Amino acid sequence: MSKRKKELDTNKRLPEELEEHLLKDDAQAEEIGEESQVEGAEETLEATMGEEMLQVEESVPIHEADDVEERVNALLEEIERLQSQANEYLDGWQRARAEFANFKKRTDREMEEARSQIASEILAKYLDILDDLELALMNPPSNDETQAWTDGIKLIQLKLNAMLEAEGVETILVEGDTFDPNFHEAITYEENEDHQDGQVIETVQKGYKLGDRVLRPAKVRVAK
Repeated sequence: MSKRKKELDTNKRLPEELEEHLLKDDAQAEEIGEESQVEGAEETLEATMGEEMLQVEESVPIHEADDVEERVNALLEEIERLQSQANEYLDGWQRARAEFANFKKRTDREMEEARSQIASEILAKYLDILDDLELALMNPPSNDETQAWTDGIKLIQLKLNAMLEAEGVETILVEGDTFDPNFHEAITYEENEDHQDGQVIETVQKGYKLGDRVLRPAKVRVAK
C-alpha cells in the first residue's frame, strides 16, 4: 500500500519536473534569441555607421580642404597686394619727404640770398657817405674855430664804421696782393720797379664785402 502510493507520487512529480525543465529550456531559448537579435542589431548598426563614416571621410573633408586651400590662397594674394601697396606708399612718402627737405633747403637758401642781397644794396649806399667823410677828414680846417666841427665829423665816421662792422661789412685789404678781378678794379696799369707784374701798387678807393659778397670792389693801381 505504501509502495503504490510512492509510485503514484513519483508519477505526479515527473510531469511537474518535465514541465519545469521545458520552461527553463524555453527561457534559455528566448534569452539566446534576444542576445542574437541584440548582437545582430549591433552588427547592423556598426556596419551602417561604418558606411556613413566612410562616406563622410570620402566626401566632406575633401570639399572642406579645397575650400580652405582657396581661402588661404586668397589671403596670401591679399597680403601680397597689401604689402606691395604699402611699399609703394612708403616709397612715395620717402620721395615726398626728400623733395620737401630739398625744397626747404632751397627756400632757406633763396631767402638767405635775398636777405643778403637786400642788405648789400642798402649797406652799399652808406659807402659813398663813408667815402665823403674820409675825404673831408683828410683835409680838415686848421683853425681852432673849426675844431669842434672836425671832431663832429670824426664821431660820425666812427659811428658809421661801427654800424657797418656790426652788419658784417669788412674792408677789402689789397696792398701788396696780386690783382684779383673778383675783388679789385684796376684804374691804371703802371710800370713800377718796386712791385712785380700784376701786383697792386695802391688803393685809390676802398673796397668792401659782406661775407663772400662784394659790396664794392677796391679801385687800385696795378704794376706791369
